[in-house]
Amino acid sequence: MSAIERLPEIDNGLLRFLTCGSVDDGKSTLIGRLLYDTKAILADTLHAIARTSERRGLEAVDLSLLTDGLQAEREQGITIDVTYRYFTTGRRKYIVADAPGHEQYTRNMVTAASTANLAIILIDARKGVLTQTRRHSYLAYLLGIPHIVVAINKMDLVDYDQATFERIRADYLEFAATLGIGDVSFIPLSALNGDMIVDRGERIDWYQGPTLLGMLEHAPAAHCERDERFRFPVQFVCRPQRSADLQLHDYRGFMGRVESGEIGVGDEVLILPSEKRSRVKAIEIHGRSLPRAIAEQSVTLLLEDEVDISRGDMIVRTGESTLVTRRIEAMLCWLGETPLDPQRKYLIRQTTRETRAAIEAIGYRLDINTLQRLPAERLGMNDIARASFKLAQPLCVDPYADNRSTGAFIVIDETTNNTVGAGMIL
Repeated sequence: MSAIERLPEIDNGLLRFLTCGSVDDGKSTLIGRLLYDTKAILADTLHAIARTSERRGLEAVDLSLLTDGLQAEREQGITIDVTYRYFTTGRRKYIVADAPGHEQYTRNMVTAASTANLAIILIDARKGVLTQTRRHSYLAYLLGIPHIVVAINKMDLVDYDQATFERIRADYLEFAATLGIGDVSFIPLSALNGDMIVDRGERIDWYQGPTLLGMLEHAPAAHCERDERFRFPVQFVCRPQRSADLQLHDYRGFMGRVESGEIGVGDEVLILPSEKRSRVKAIEIHGRSLPRAIAEQSVTLLLEDEVDISRGDMIVRTGESTLVTRRIEAMLCWLGETPLDPQRKYLIRQTTRETRAAIEAIGYRLDINTLQRLPAERLGMNDIARASFKLAQPLCVDPYADNRSTGAFIVIDETTNNTVGAGMIL
């Protein structure tokens, strides 16, 4: 039994999750069914997709139209871009990303997975574990999504056969063991008919686990499963230039977002990369004082000492320092249409800090379908590779496996200012 299934019934706040899997496994229909059965669809929206379904000659409402918003998607019946939907059940809030299944949209899948805390990987019960199933599972693993739910869909097309479910479950577990994926839950369902989505239905009585919504309701949210080190990248230094109030004239606040951990008034902190020390004098948010700040809060920190701090510096708790380095090794996903050129210089942006960088080496390119490591001199769009960078300015980094915020970066083309790559620091 996985961690998701063992959790007690408590409200864990916002959950960001992702649906992915092979083409035509029913990702968009699943989200549509989830929104429909949780009463999260406005009446005019439902009426619009009902008319579209009727024009197509369908007897029932095509719920996949709720997420396949682009005209090209509706014409081809596939998901191309990442579609986000927001809904609430009264128990918790959700942000769900519907990722494309085609290999040529790997970069879209990476974008969707970067902030998710749970992935629903759909498998067509008739087809079992496919190459794209393995590919998306690996990407979910690479992007550090801690919880996987394998939803074996279209059980209605195999007469809700338990043996089929158990066979696919065994096949997936064998593959997951090769990657080291540990927390995996399995659920049989029919997105088209609504079995085991929100209501249990009457045709899968041999399955005794929770419904899909039940799993989502009790899934851990980000930052709640283990103690995290305090990381506060400074976004802006607030110093009023003109004020008749002398106290306000001396005000020096460091504004930013707590990426992980928490901090309290009186705690000793270390400023990186300068390694200066001070203590937190006050924590403010919207003009009011707080005794503590926690992960994902945007706050202003005031320190007891006059310390030279600027945008891009990192404030950490003393004893919880991070690596300050001019060289990083990372798994890189190339997003740009123009291939990566090792002879060029790029910009790397990590948290609030930006620096010029040069490609030191490309260790290997990963064949996303076979997971083979291949030699490479350049990278094309959607390629994933291990690469090392030399940096003009030091970055304060953690391994991506330890901290998804300070362990991630994007690569920017200096000439176009386009984001052309995304990396996970090893």
